[in-house]
Amino acid sequence: MEKQDTLDLFAEQGKFVKGRPIVTIFHNEQNLYTVLRIRVDETNDQYDDKEAVITGYFPKIHEQETYIFFGEFKEHPKFGLQFHTNHFRKDMPQSKQGVIAYLSGEMFKGIGKKTAENIVETLGENAITKILNQPSLLDTIPKLPPEKAKTLYDTLMEHQGLEQVMVALNQYGFGPQISMRIYQAYKEETLSIIQKNPYQLVEDIEGIGFGRADELGYQLGISGNHPDRIKAACLYTLENESMQTGHVFLHAENLLEQVKTLLEDNQRDHIDYTDISNELIKLEEEGKIIGEEKRIYLPSLFFAEKGLVTSINRILKQTEYSDQFPESEFLLALGGLEERLGVQYAPSQREAIQTALMSPMLILTGGPGTGKTTVIKGIVELYGELHGCSLEPKDYFKKDEPFPILLAAPTGRAAKRMTESTGLPAVTIHRLLGFNGTEGFDRDEASPLEGKILIVDETSMLDIWLANQLFKALPEHIQVIMVGDEDQLPSVGPGQVLKDLLQSERIATVRLTDIYRQAEGSSIIELAHDIKKGYLPPNVTAKQADRSFIKCSTAQVAQVVEKVALNAKNKGYTSKDIQVLAPMYRGPAGIDRLNVLLQEIFNPNPDGKRKEIAFGDVKYRIGDKVLQLVNQPESNVFNGDIGEIISIIYAKENTEKQDMIYISFEGNEVEYTRQDLNQITHAYCCSVHKSQGSEFPIVIMPITRSYYRMLQRNLIYTAITRSKQSLIICGEEDALRMGIERADELQRQTTLCQKLQESIVIINQLHEESSSGLSYEEELMKVNPMVGMENLTPYDFLPSDGN
Repeated sequence: MEKQDTLDLFAEQGKFVKGRPIVTIFHNEQNLYTVLRIRVDETNDQYDDKEAVITGYFPKIHEQETYIFFGEFKEHPKFGLQFHTNHFRKDMPQSKQGVIAYLSGEMFKGIGKKTAENIVETLGENAITKILNQPSLLDTIPKLPPEKAKTLYDTLMEHQGLEQVMVALNQYGFGPQISMRIYQAYKEETLSIIQKNPYQLVEDIEGIGFGRADELGYQLGISGNHPDRIKAACLYTLENESMQTGHVFLHAENLLEQVKTLLEDNQRDHIDYTDISNELIKLEEEGKIIGEEKRIYLPSLFFAEKGLVTSINRILKQTEYSDQFPESEFLLALGGLEERLGVQYAPSQREAIQTALMSPMLILTGGPGTGKTTVIKGIVELYGELHGCSLEPKDYFKKDEPFPILLAAPTGRAAKRMTESTGLPAVTIHRLLGFNGTEGFDRDEASPLEGKILIVDETSMLDIWLANQLFKALPEHIQVIMVGDEDQLPSVGPGQVLKDLLQSERIATVRLTDIYRQAEGSSIIELAHDIKKGYLPPNVTAKQADRSFIKCSTAQVAQVVEKVALNAKNKGYTSKDIQVLAPMYRGPAGIDRLNVLLQEIFNPNPDGKRKEIAFGDVKYRIGDKVLQLVNQPESNVFNGDIGEIISIIYAKENTEKQDMIYISFEGNEVEYTRQDLNQITHAYCCSVHKSQGSEFPIVIMPITRSYYRMLQRNLIYTAITRSKQSLIICGEEDALRMGIERADELQRQTTLCQKLQESIVIINQLHEESSSGLSYEEELMKVNPMVGMENLTPYDFLPSDGN
């Protein structure tokens, strides 16, 4: 092929730069992000320099090879002109003589010119591509031993295979980042897996949904009622419903309807319910779903519920706590504690403390201001006194003994509040269990926690996965106290653990209803309890000492929030004191828009002299308030933690040659590179869900009809109860009323409550009927966990109307 023809072919793919690498400036082994300098041989762009800086996602770059990079030149504010690569390929020889010279070069040990000629004579000038696509063709080459054939193929894969995969993935429409993620999952089998079943991507690759895989399937000729397509739609729907709406299962009929809609919306094909139900049966046979009484689960969720029930039953069967202290001894100790602390516990609080100390398990629930924290303090103090044990952790460290009291919460801020109220160390549940990312948890049934009593706060935030992991890591003979507000938002993840445990009535429960902070003049607490009951007081818009209502439209929200924040700042408040909570990210009153405004109020950079790093449309500055979006256990920082940027170091200022940001999370300093910045966002305004487990002196809450999809009673209640001192609502009164009237519209589908109630019936039957002398656990294992799953047929999944 002539040189000009080759250049024309490259130009059809857009702007390109061709050249040989000089030096790799930076290479991230995890995501393969690379910065390198090349010597420019050819380009179709207006670029005259002999060298260029190339950025993109590449494997190991070989300096003896020539590459063609496709993309565009962009001006970096710090590093100047760089060529941002969308995809790339190695410059392959285009003639028979070129291929012979390439294959007989130093790179291919044991392949001489004669062997290379035999290869090209047999396979033609496209020999390299043919070998990569079908390595068995090497068996047809005369006098080529199998071991040399294998070495040749392995070398080609190392030097050419990934580039071929990346080019193909780019042609399928995948960007460089997700292409690298696909390649890292499948390696040299990438193209064969995708071409055989593109829907496998939905299961294996984070960030690829059914719609994207379906587009690829259509390109490859897979459409309509193809089994792989239907299976992927079923799994995607189950996964999406669990993560988006919190369902643990879907009713078979509802799943069929959703899958049918998904399949027909994408390609407008008519899909029969029977075809879908047939594939559901196959998925169940493959162990990818579990069916139980026409309920369809993902296995991880089914076994999480089942495991949690088993763990709770194990704890509840303990009987040694009920009479461990005479009531007179308890009352004497309680009286001494009241005198020492200068408090007098109400009857319900006394009941809670006594039940906690005399039971294997207790649920303590109540709204804001009802004294949950006071009860936790009382439980801890009396436990130490009645058991004659020190509440000084250092006393145990000296003796190399575990501290008997474990305190934990789902978030770092909630754990910090427990530490402040009790004076004892409290940690996140993830840290308590030794969460280590992809490896899972260090603590489980094989390596249980060490302690005598566990108190978990903010348990409304517990999803079924984390609850199961926590309970299966509990040792024998431990008392468990779960504290939470049942009227708050449920967990972000699937399940509604606290609500289900309460409804099961299997666990001793104390509900605190008396409001103590109301006596201190807190109209916020009074409003919260009114909203919990579904009542909006007529004076909600009247100004109170600790709350106010500013009427405005959606278009005016940003301006009002800006004025309120400026006023607060002028009075000496900082961004740490003020938290804006909004239900949605997009729109003129959304989180993204409000964060931009609030950053310019609390952390402006008018003259551009302050250090900042641009990441997409966002600018991060020293002093910014930021929110962690993902768990990073190796740094002890988790989803929902709020921190402050304390340092920025530019690439030219450090030996790593890359921008660095340092964030302090309550004194824990964490390092972020540019590639890590998708893990954070500004936190001047955040979602109500992300605020759970936290309290703030001042809360500003926009609420308008534009939020309609998200407005419901428990969300509004949760937002209001984040405020400790002052609450400013800005928006529309009818939107607030509408949201309060919408209670439990999205009922989560779970079976934890049902399974707990059924398990006590089974346990009682086993106790009555068993004469085998087997242990409780052995008897329980005799019960078939798959009851209701046998003899399933496709017709069991069909809607009741049969269509």
